[in-house]
Amino acid sequence: MGDITIIGLGPGPFGLLTVETLEKLKGAARVLLRTAKHPTVDELALRGIRFDSYDYLYEEKGSFAEVYEAIAADCLKKAENGEQVLYAVPGSPLVAEKTVTLIQENAKKEKIPVHILPGMSFLEVLYTRLRVDPINGVTILDAADISNLPPDGKTALVITQVYNRQVASETKLSLMESYDDDFLITVVRSLGLPDEEIAVIPLYELDRLQQIDHLTSVYVPAPAAPVQRFSIDPLVKVMATLRSPGGCVWDREQDHASLRRYLLEEVYEVLEAIELRDSGKLCEELGDLLLQIVFHARVAEECGHFAMQDVIDQVTTKLIRRHPHVFGDITVKDAAEVVLNWDAIKKEEKGHERKSVLDGVPIHFPALARAAKLQAKAGKVGFDWDNIAPVWEKLYEELAELQEAVKRGSQQAMESELGDILFATVNLARFLAIDAEIALNVTNNKFIKRFSYIEEQVAANKLQWDKLTLAELDSFWNDAKKREVGAAFTK
Repeated sequence: MGDITIIGLGPGPFGLLTVETLEKLKGAARVLLRTAKHPTVDELALRGIRFDSYDYLYEEKGSFAEVYEAIAADCLKKAENGEQVLYAVPGSPLVAEKTVTLIQENAKKEKIPVHILPGMSFLEVLYTRLRVDPINGVTILDAADISNLPPDGKTALVITQVYNRQVASETKLSLMESYDDDFLITVVRSLGLPDEEIAVIPLYELDRLQQIDHLTSVYVPAPAAPVQRFSIDPLVKVMATLRSPGGCVWDREQDHASLRRYLLEEVYEVLEAIELRDSGKLCEELGDLLLQIVFHARVAEECGHFAMQDVIDQVTTKLIRRHPHVFGDITVKDAAEVVLNWDAIKKEEKGHERKSVLDGVPIHFPALARAAKLQAKAGKVGFDWDNIAPVWEKLYEELAELQEAVKRGSQQAMESELGDILFATVNLARFLAIDAEIALNVTNNKFIKRFSYIEEQVAANKLQWDKLTLAELDSFWNDAKKREVGAAFTK
């Protein structure tokens, strides 16, 4: 029975080999290298040190896991046959080396002695170059395990094996779930070697770098405030339980059609919370709205159409596709150009589906909001006035036509002309950059507030509604208006 000695070739420069490791290399009949693609290997050849590498396995096997298992098995087989195996890996044997883990686990079962010599990893060079003290906390991850990011985000991250652009892109997207797109990270490459590169860049540029190879790693500093990660899994699981055979009878009976009214109600309650500037209510109502989305996704999943993850993936992909100035190589001057790009991309996406310029405006939209959308779409193809003057003229024209319809006594004509006035009013609001739907809701809420004051005064003075004149009620109304003005001045 032989044994296995595992050594590390250091982070790159030959001078960073330990003296003990170099003596072992010189005294070995043959060295087994996990890979010969390491800067130190050329120096070994110059010193007459003989070696074989397992690089051929990277071509033969279908995955890294199979490569690592094959290397470990070969080392163990040689030791079982009585050889004194000297196995060398890049960096330190105990830093991000899966083959070393496999050898130790299987050697223990076979009672094969394993000796590991301490070695220097690229981490020591990284700490030195970036002036990082690991005592403050560092989490080290292989890019292949990027999905296992620590949930609290309290420590700095070192992500290794960012060996090509695709891995860099996957790493970027995973980090963007927890960090801002422009969060500054440090990309290091070939640390300690003559072509060493260290670049501080915003996160969104990670996969745009010119040079990315097997010696590339990423350092992500600890954020000033802990990263807040969240998951909607608990809500998804609760909904699945409610829809299960042992769940809620009412929830099980619902479908997309029956849920429509609740979805609409929740949207309006969110809008109300925004109007009231009540953050506590807004938080609650957004939760209720999210519940409706999860509810619909669950119904769709049970029908085999799509799942909640598909909803998230689709909108995420759409956002990335429609923001090439952030996630691609497009440059924009201002927000207006962003809107132009968005519209062009959206038109390209929907062009094959829509026959009319006005397609895509939901028929169940509130009437004012629908009118604004229709006018905006028509305006994009040039069916619009150049300035606000004709808009005023059109509004006055429609008012005159309504007065004429009233004189004729035609209910149908009055309805039509009143609709024209509302449509013209929405157009005026659009030219004034005012959302007509929001403006009307503000007025509705203002009316409720003032009328509530009248009710309070009637009750406080023990008055009777049927005994009050309109002038007396109007006096209370004017008092309510004065109170609003006074409150505005005290803010």
